[in-house]
Amino acid sequence: MLSAREIKLAEKRIREALEDLRPFLNADGGDITLDALDPEGIVHVRLHGACSGCAMSPMTMKAGVEEAIKRVAPAVVSVEAVNA
Repeated sequence: MLSAREIKLAEKRIREALEDLRPFLNADGGDITLDALDPEGIVHVRLHGACSGCAMSPMTMKAGVEEAIKRVAPAVVSVEAVNA
């Protein structure tokens, strides 16, 4: 269970990781934003544009987004798209 302080710090790092990924997603007409990080360590992101309906979104989520987020925020257990 993450404390409010841990969540705030992790959210900052997650946003930075998403900024690093954003150019790659934008190149394909998509985008991603952080929706929430819950105390159990589950990150909820929102996919936009081409990413929201793309058949490759699950693979991109696990192989790219989740890996990048876990690298900067090790307390993260998983990443889920809220609009998947």
